Amino acid sequence: MNEHVRDISIPNDWDRRGLPGWCYHSDALLELEKDHVFRNHWQIACHVSDVPEPGDYLAMDAVGERALILRDKGGRLRAFQNICRHRGSRLVTDETGHCKGALVCPFHGWVYNLDGTLRGAARPQSFPPLDKHEFALEPIEIEVWMGFVFIRFRKGPQPSVADLMRPFEKELSHYRTADMVPTRGIWTQETPVNWKSVRDVDNEGYHVAMAHPALQDLYGSTYFDEPFVKGVCRSFATYNPYAGRRWSVRNYMKLAPDPAHLPQHLKKAWIYYGLFPNAVIAVTPETTQFYQEFPISKDRTMLRGGIYRYAQESRTQRLARYLCFRIDRDTQSEDVQLTIWSNESMTSKAFNGFYLSDLEYGVRTHHDHLRAALPVMTLDEPPEEKDMAAMNAQMKAHK
Repeated sequence: MNEHVRDISIPNDWDRRGLPGWCYHSDALLELEKDHVFRNHWQIACHVSDVPEPGDYLAMDAVGERALILRDKGGRLRAFQNICRHRGSRLVTDETGHCKGALVCPFHGWVYNLDGTLRGAARPQSFPPLDKHEFALEPIEIEVWMGFVFIRFRKGPQPSVADLMRPFEKELSHYRTADMVPTRGIWTQETPVNWKSVRDVDNEGYHVAMAHPALQDLYGSTYFDEPFVKGVCRSFATYNPYAGRRWSVRNYMKLAPDPAHLPQHLKKAWIYYGLFPNAVIAVTPETTQFYQEFPISKDRTMLRGGIYRYAQESRTQRLARYLCFRIDRDTQSEDVQLTIWSNESMTSKAFNGFYLSDLEYGVRTHHDHLRAALPVMTLDEPPEEKDMAAMNAQMKAHK
């Protein structure tokens, strides 16, 4: 066994079937996923360095929710629904910005303090007395872990982020991710597929040799995936000693830093930490990033992420980081095409379902987590759309 693999055994008789195709093109199932998979599980909103000063904010829309991450006057990070308590208007309309001392609703001018309490309504004489706490902004659960800001729209089945990610805490702590700074802000991109098709591709490295020539050149057969266990997974790779056939890889290998703060086994490693249902934190010797996907509709998905660097970096480190970005950029473009091809088949009568290799156990275990959250996904044939929620509730009650 590779010395960097955690002790996670894969059963010999595991079921090689993935989710049935109908799960990728059901409007009713998507509504259940939003409610039981996305709203009640932790989501990465940003990094602490994206909102560094009091009054800085970041807005994030996902699965019908509008989040506002804000640093208050005392420097504390807070999260609220980006919804005015008067008529439901957005309080901030830009994705990022700064407010000097208060949030002012652009609809009617209600004013909120940076701790979320109501400062006052416009023309207050037209209302009964308004309690500043009763009419405060609706808070959202928030947790900062290793510099990443997590939010949860509704209390759910997962423990704290710190408890979830504890298997990786020691390893990731070497990267000092909390001290990093943004490179280009939060990025987003839409793709015409079901969100699960994105995750299916990202959850296995079986396709790397065929579909990702740069990654295959960089780390080749050293790459391995670990399955999802209690909501988290990990993939690990080290540089191929024979790498260098491609321009980006060849020059990256020449410039890649030898960071003194990393132990020997991490100096030439690329690692991906997965968090159910839809997020990944990835680290290399010169950078860290997060990426995730959110469903827009059953056949449209928003990709979202952020890339961060060390605050003090040499010119060589900066060039290595640029080459790392080029490799990642090409890989993402290749993955987008793979998700489109795979997702297209889900509506075909000719598609008979997944048959997964031992190298795709990450896909299977992610699907297992989905089936645990929504047992209706265990059915080979879909219920009527109008019956989906009731059928799922019935199956969950009899689990």
